[in-house]
Amino acid sequence: MIQKFILGLCLLSCGQAALAQNEHEMSTTYQVPKDSLVRQKLAQWRDQKFGLFMHWGTYSQWGVAESWTICPDDWVTRTGPYSDDYFTYKKAYENLQTTFNPVNFNPEKWAKAAKAAGMNYMVFTTKHHDGFSMFDTKQTDYKITDAKTPFSKNPRSNVTKEIFDAFRKDNFMIGAYFSKPDWHNQNYWWPYLPPKDHNVNYDPQHYPERWQKFKDFTYNQIEELMTGYGKVDILWLDGGWVRPLPTNDNNPQHYNQDLDMARIAKMGRSHQPGLIMVDRTVAGEFENYTTPEQEVPDKPLSYPWETCMTIGKYWSYVPDDEFKPSRQLVQTLIKIVSRGGNLLLNIAPGPDGDWNPVAYQRLQDISDWIKINGRGIYGSEPVAPYSAGNVYFTKSKTTKTLYAFWLSEKDMVNLPANVSFPVDNIKQIKKVSLMGSIKKLKWDYKNGLLSIKIPDDLQKSAALKYSGTFELEY
Repeated sequence: MIQKFILGLCLLSCGQAALAQNEHEMSTTYQVPKDSLVRQKLAQWRDQKFGLFMHWGTYSQWGVAESWTICPDDWVTRTGPYSDDYFTYKKAYENLQTTFNPVNFNPEKWAKAAKAAGMNYMVFTTKHHDGFSMFDTKQTDYKITDAKTPFSKNPRSNVTKEIFDAFRKDNFMIGAYFSKPDWHNQNYWWPYLPPKDHNVNYDPQHYPERWQKFKDFTYNQIEELMTGYGKVDILWLDGGWVRPLPTNDNNPQHYNQDLDMARIAKMGRSHQPGLIMVDRTVAGEFENYTTPEQEVPDKPLSYPWETCMTIGKYWSYVPDDEFKPSRQLVQTLIKIVSRGGNLLLNIAPGPDGDWNPVAYQRLQDISDWIKINGRGIYGSEPVAPYSAGNVYFTKSKTTKTLYAFWLSEKDMVNLPANVSFPVDNIKQIKKVSLMGSIKKLKWDYKNGLLSIKIPDDLQKSAALKYSGTFELEY
């Protein structure tokens, strides 16, 4: 077995993360799901490696951060239209519903580009914190299919259904992002009281009937998503501050925001067997995988995880957003996979219903790289020492093959005459090659380092970008 001789093979169980936790960092505890169907789906999801995230709502018309500009937490940093008066601003923000008309909406175009780039699952924001539903909910008229929304007259107005159907046809796993807080719902932000921050603005223990109405509203909306939108694989719940209050928390300013997640999970899985629950940042049985945001752990974690990251600076559409270079995106994917995680890359549609053309170009660049190097990404798992300098390692789960990704400092790969990195049991190696080339490379071994000789014609290969990937067959 390859486990006996490649790099010592300390796999995922070797790595434990002890990172500080806040609402967008990873949990320090993990519970393996008891449901065997959930464990099977989780194993399937871990093999997908690369996914598409999309934040989209009425806020794209103003090119502002998703939802947060109506939250008193962020109000002091707000600029732009109506910025002098909070309540005038919030009313104008919610009135964006009456002008939202993304006529260039074409989810098949997105699915095609995402599939070519090697993405295999997707997560779409069915409802963000502002409460605007991007699906045909029966629980509120603050939705894309309501008559007040111009796009409601479009035959594809139920965009969540259209997106899920389009991506499912391309064999994507389907994820529904859903915000637990709802800043539009009167049973979360009670109009009788001004909102003070991102939390519920009354004490649910003092007004249990009002809180029960909000719990039922949330349950009913999630059930709509679980029953009317085809097969759903992931329920990706955001707003981790909506959670049960720890029994030792006696701070009167902290409210118990218990949604009864056990009831929601039971319902969801009755309609969608094996449903992966991602109650993010709420450690326990309903956080089936963790979601470090905009960061890559420096070592493998002992539980399933996914880095969610923006393709630019922002989660939502901003006209002058600065997109990450293709080399950075590819190398981020390599680093994440070498640590045993998945990358969920966010691309935000604009108010017209399409992506920035730069996003399509980035995905095309990734696609070109995947065609040559994808074998080292998919069907792989981590292998110690995970990385050495600018070289990152994976190994095949099914064959006796090690992959070593030599990360380039420039877009075009200029390999040195010799590339060295540590390996064990050198006598077991039968072939070393550079992906994208059919040449069998010469190598030698000294002091624990494999030194690969790079021919002149491969040192500056026009076909290689972002990394040179070595394939070691044992």
